[in-house]
Amino acid sequence: MKTIGLIGGMSWESSIEYYRIINQTVRHRLGGLHSAKSVMVSLDFAEIEALQQQGQWQHAAQLMIAAAQSVQNGGADFVILCTNTMHKLADEVQKHIRIPLLHIADATAQRIKAQDLKKVGLLGTQFTMEEGFYKDRLTQSHGLEVIIPTRQEREIVHRVIYDELCLGQIKQASKDEYLRIMDHLVQRGAQGLILGCTEISLLVGQADCPIALFDTTQIHAVAAVEYALASPGSAPGVAA
Repeated sequence: MKTIGLIGGMSWESSIEYYRIINQTVRHRLGGLHSAKSVMVSLDFAEIEALQQQGQWQHAAQLMIAAAQSVQNGGADFVILCTNTMHKLADEVQKHIRIPLLHIADATAQRIKAQDLKKVGLLGTQFTMEEGFYKDRLTQSHGLEVIIPTRQEREIVHRVIYDELCLGQIKQASKDEYLRIMDHLVQRGAQGLILGCTEISLLVGQADCPIALFDTTQIHAVAAVEYALASPGSAPGVAA
């Protein structure tokens, strides 16, 4: 079994879910008392969030690189970032480590393509929904068509993530807003919806949606286990 390197804390609410899913999946696959071999570095999200809002991405990159090098030095065989938004810096992080980085968008795209879907809606932070680092990877590397909520809807989705979900607050009014926004994406032709922020699954789930819902936290964590249990020498399961 390979050792999984996790960079968490962004927020720790979703990092808990990563740890739970990874270990439950290993136990399911191997049985008995088995659990995952892992190394985690958990960052202070208040510091990361401030850098995001200030546009200080290079400073944030240095923190992410240091964290990745720490898990590498701690014996990790590969690394995952337990966050969607900070994959904005994934390529920069990969340049500074010797071990593979398992990208959340690649893992998610594989699941979408396995269901023969072509057009998907994307929910996440404004960084994830509006910038190219995530959407372009889905469209250019995986041939998917990606649609996002309207500007006003994106502001709502973003606010709920930072002001509520990252603080562990689950509110019915916010869930109702999300369901309305999700329904609008369905009306616009989305065949599936990506929960492109690792906290969103705390608020809504497949039972709330009439089409396929792709929970990136679940998908990424399971992909990490699959790679950890793959035969030696196997490449990360990320299609080009």
